[in-house]
Amino acid sequence: MSDIKMHIPTDEAMRQLGRRLAAMTRGGDVILLSGPLGAGKTTLAQGFGSGLDIDEPIVSPTFTIARELDGRFKNGDAAHLIHVDAYRLGGTDFAPGQNNIDRLLDELESLGLDEELESPGSNTVILMEWGEQMASALASERLEVQIARPNTHHGSNELSEEGERIVTLRPVGSSWAGRDWSWTE
Repeated sequence: MSDIKMHIPTDEAMRQLGRRLAAMTRGGDVILLSGPLGAGKTTLAQGFGSGLDIDEPIVSPTFTIARELDGRFKNGDAAHLIHVDAYRLGGTDFAPGQNNIDRLLDELESLGLDEELESPGSNTVILMEWGEQMASALASERLEVQIARPNTHHGSNELSEEGERIVTLRPVGSSWAGRDWSWTE
């Protein structure tokens, strides 16, 4: 399946995208969000949580690394969301012969997240912000969501909260191919 590009004009439209993605997810899915600071990753995650009927607030887990939240899939089955923020992972202290991916995976293992991320349970969905550096190491089946802010000031990616974003959805693996993407047209 090829990439899907969408223009998302407002924060509410970004939340709506999150709700639509939640409506098509299944247990075992891994979704990786990438984009510069302030691009709208957490805003999309808020809509995603709303789409899973999660009552707790969805906030960036930057300082806690991961938050686990319970809700329901569209079909009514229990959903367990693990919302991860990998921004602070991957320090500069490497063991001899260790690369950045190995370092990140070691940190996830020390947090007890490695097994859950590599093989999510039948009712678990992983939503990872800043996960692009680990994409291929984490899951061969995943949805990559890249958020870009085209209206930058003086070459900076920092903008006000509102503003157009260009979102690219990249389904990777056969499990994403059989889903209904008609809402993206």
